[in-house]
Amino acid sequence: MEEIKNQEMEIFEIISHGGNARGLAFEALTEAEQFNFEKAEELIKQASDELNLAHKTQTKLIQAELNGAPSEKTLLMIHAQDHLMTAISEQKLIDHMIRIIKKLAPKD
Repeated sequence: MEEIKNQEMEIFEIISHGGNARGLAFEALTEAEQFNFEKAEELIKQASDELNLAHKTQTKLIQAELNGAPSEKTLLMIHAQDHLMTAISEQKLIDHMIRIIKKLAPKD
């Protein structure tokens, strides 16, 4: 029972860090739209840090399963995986959009 509780907490970590990353990435895009590129880059870095934390937890769960620790496939786990993959994809897309906005920004 304790093992399941620990796994649920790790799943919630993935969801939490993924959500934080998405929010920070969208904040970065908003800053870039206002040509605040320094702030946008700072926020994208924070988003990347959050994704790294989520990915570390995901890797830990995968390695545990590969090493024989049973892993229950739940809707919560599927949601966490979906949440993380979406956050990674959006962060990459937003990072690219910021680079485009920089190219289109008025030159002083």
